[in-house]
Amino acid sequence: MLRNVLTLGQISRKAISAAPRRQIANKVKEKQQAFQKDDDLPVHLKGGLSDVLLYRFTLLLCVFGVGSMIRDFSRFSKS
Repeated sequence: MLRNVLTLGQISRKAISAAPRRQIANKVKEKQQAFQKDDDLPVHLKGGLSDVLLYRFTLLLCVFGVGSMIRDFSRFSKS
């Protein structure tokens, strides 16, 4: 049993270390240009459609949370 566990550890280490390393292109300059562009958008919305959807979903959750808080507060204050 112990020998099987040790063998498995050796196999997993070999598989990880033998994996080829990929070079990732540096896109920092492109991102800087996109975020520094003067298009009257706030920074948190300059990432595109995904940023807009995430912002609106977060805003909706905040409004729902405040509404639930007000409802619960009014329910507890009557009793």
